[in-house]
Amino acid sequence: QDLTQKIIAAAIEVHKNMGPGVLETVYLNCLCFEFTLRGLLFEKQLEVPLLYKDQTVGCSFRLDFLIV
Repeated sequence: QDLTQKIIAAAIEVHKNMGPGVLETVYLNCLCFEFTLRGLLFEKQLEVPLLYKDQTVGCSFRLDFLIV
């Protein structure tokens, strides 16, 4: 629950400061800053392999963030 609160607080802070309609990369970079301020460990832009019939057939998905 504490982790969830930190993530939501970071997102709200970015939205308060940047407002709507900014490029996704701007939000991503600002969230990285806020996550770091809050002591959250994270990885960004992780590729997720696409599995089809138990075979990796490419990388069609990308996670914005993985909070660890």
